[in-house]
Amino acid sequence: MPPNSMAAAKAPTLTLICGDEEFAVKQRAKHIYQQWSEELGGMDHEIIEAAVSNSGDALAALAKLREALNTLPFFGTGKVVWLRDCNFLGEERTAATQAVTEALAELAEELKTFVWQNIRLLISAGKVDKRKTFYKTLDKLGPVESFAALSADDRDWGERAEATARAAVRERKKEISEEALAELVNRVGPNARQLESEIEKLCLYAGDRKKIEMAEVAAICIRNKTARAFALGDALGDRDLPRLLKRLDEELWEMKSDKDKSEIGLLYGLIGKIRAMLLLKEMLREGWIKPEADYNRFKAQLEGVPKEKLPADRRFNPLALNPYVLYKALPQAKKYTENELVRAMELLLRCNQQLVSSRLDETLVLQQALVQIVTPHAAAA
Repeated sequence: MPPNSMAAAKAPTLTLICGDEEFAVKQRAKHIYQQWSEELGGMDHEIIEAAVSNSGDALAALAKLREALNTLPFFGTGKVVWLRDCNFLGEERTAATQAVTEALAELAEELKTFVWQNIRLLISAGKVDKRKTFYKTLDKLGPVESFAALSADDRDWGERAEATARAAVRERKKEISEEALAELVNRVGPNARQLESEIEKLCLYAGDRKKIEMAEVAAICIRNKTARAFALGDALGDRDLPRLLKRLDEELWEMKSDKDKSEIGLLYGLIGKIRAMLLLKEMLREGWIKPEADYNRFKAQLEGVPKEKLPADRRFNPLALNPYVLYKALPQAKKYTENELVRAMELLLRCNQQLVSSRLDETLVLQQALVQIVTPHAAAA
């Protein structure tokens, strides 16, 4: 049996790719479609656009899908049908109409008894309603892959963003260094669409060069609001008071138009920075890591840290932090003594209490705390 035939025999006949992470869904569905098309060969594969604006268009897309499934391939050994970018499987207004609901229920019944000889169905969609009959039927008939949107609240968003970015770079026949990749993700934050845009810019900027390095990222990539928040922490870590106060002013100004940001949020980010430097000092003292300028070698050291000796509470576990955050904080930890970092945590705790319980000006409270942290303390040892 030819290799393609062997792969085709093992492949599922129906797959649903869904989720609110639009970029990941599109990339994964595109990959499966290309893989299936190569395995089956021929020229009969069909793509049915299912991003619709009303129930009439949704019914028309479903009618095209039925027709495609029931039209046997004329050329090659099989046929792939892709219902692409379907936007009426969730809680959208179009999905809630009686006509569309009934049409999807009828299609679900047909798929249960469909003879899948040389036919494969790929459906890509946004967020789907898992309570509905159509989803439950698809889940029983074939694999379902779901991609959740990146969120700064997720501990692993950095790793997921790096994996997505690395795949997007390789799709463009290029490579990216680990440090450049980490800096790119650090600048863009948990935004897959913006990440794709920046990767496109990087690859065009690199031209004939096969590998994207740190210099390219530093030259042309944006810094979104997540990265600017990191910049505030970096200024604190670098013990650079003028830059720190400038970054604080920028954050406080942006806060006026961004209801998701607050002085307490900024404070927690600064506490996280001080905590990271304290954890690094402890790891250096234990001999688990050594000062390292190369990002790859630094990450390799983290893999050798004895996990059984680390606290279970992720707040105090350095391995729960993004490796790049630790890498950036490593040289900064040398700029403070341990006593200074402990004092900094005390100052930030007092700042937190003042922000919550007093009527003092929030900007002044933050400024005073940061000035005291960055200014060398005579009693620090």
